[in-house]
Amino acid sequence: MQKLLRAHILHTPDNPFETEGNSALVSHVDGAVVIEKGLIQASGEYEVVRKQFPDAVVEHHPKAFIMPGFVDCHVHYPQIAVLGSMGMELLDWLELRTFPEESRLSDATYAKQTAKTFLRTMLCNGTTTAMVFGAHFLEAQNILFEEAQSLGLNIISGLVTSDQNIPDSLKTTPEKAYSENKSLIEKWHRKDGKDNLRYAVMPRFSVTCSDALLEVCGTLMQEYPDVYFHTHINENPSEIAFVKELFPWAEDYLGTYERYNLIGKRSVLAHNVHVSDNALNRLARAEAAIAHCPSSNMFIGSGLFDMRRHLDHKVRLGLGTDVGGGTGFSLFKEGLMAYQMQMLNQDGYRLNSSELLYLATKGGAEALGLDEQLGDLTVGKRADLVLVEAPETSTLSQALKHSPNEEAALSSLFTLAREDCVKEVYVAGEASL
Repeated sequence: MQKLLRAHILHTPDNPFETEGNSALVSHVDGAVVIEKGLIQASGEYEVVRKQFPDAVVEHHPKAFIMPGFVDCHVHYPQIAVLGSMGMELLDWLELRTFPEESRLSDATYAKQTAKTFLRTMLCNGTTTAMVFGAHFLEAQNILFEEAQSLGLNIISGLVTSDQNIPDSLKTTPEKAYSENKSLIEKWHRKDGKDNLRYAVMPRFSVTCSDALLEVCGTLMQEYPDVYFHTHINENPSEIAFVKELFPWAEDYLGTYERYNLIGKRSVLAHNVHVSDNALNRLARAEAAIAHCPSSNMFIGSGLFDMRRHLDHKVRLGLGTDVGGGTGFSLFKEGLMAYQMQMLNQDGYRLNSSELLYLATKGGAEALGLDEQLGDLTVGKRADLVLVEAPETSTLSQALKHSPNEEAALSSLFTLAREDCVKEVYVAGEASL
């Protein structure tokens, strides 16, 4: 059955950072998206689309906006319970709050409850695709994939591995990490030919990984060349100093991963706040991507991300909420934080609303190498959509009434819209809320 959703359409099929003069925002005030068999069959002006699909069942949402499902490039499944842990920078925050909570996922019952809550909360915020930092425990990681499969979400995730500078409850060995990762890859990565579940090799970060464990990660990437690599880099000055102490042979933090052939087109690295031009050049040559997590960088006091230099070096970027270092699951909020951070940066890049939408959707899809399947509302893409509508008496509702154009309306959405404005989410054409 063909379904036609009628509402105000907003999406960015073209890269606004590379669009000179005219805005890259595609907007149809009275727009329509036709869905069939999980894919977008048409999108554009309602009157035009309706003539092409006269038999489609129409759902009219006159006060709503249709956007692509949001793409979260870095979020932690075990950390929802540590949201809002104030007063600590990264290394203390990990030791005092995060590691103890992540140890609790050794209990399969607790892991299942956490996975259900995590995925459902993400979905309620309009996120349909995510690079998810997983659990340290094999059973807990299996549970995450099982729950994601039941919802049809696009998830890239993997077992988190560490063997030093971490509580014993979270430690593995290189041999165990190899066998457990191998079993998970063969069980879940693009299972049964489906592309919505994919695997990533995930050493926590160089601080908690020996040379032997990083070598195992490189072996796995060589044996399974279409899996991803995901970890943290250059987040906090104290962390960077610790990495230098642990790996005196490395040119820099990036070098600890490069030595084991972990940096390439399928590599997504979170944060990269404190980075040299030399490292940016190497990231660009390798076609690696960065997950920019502005609320986390500010909440944990890591620093102000230099977006302009990343763009100048043509490093691919997406947004990450980084729950629980970040402050929630909303990509609208993350876009606002990115905007504000750049306004404060001495040489910051002045973001506009279409660039924020791109980073939260198509840009994120490009960072994850999924832009041929999702990220905008063009024909043939997966029908992952979010319907956003301002509550009648809200501040957002008042702001939208006075918006002079679509860019201004989108600016109001990023400034004011949050979970309570997400009216419906479609995952592969199926309503999921």
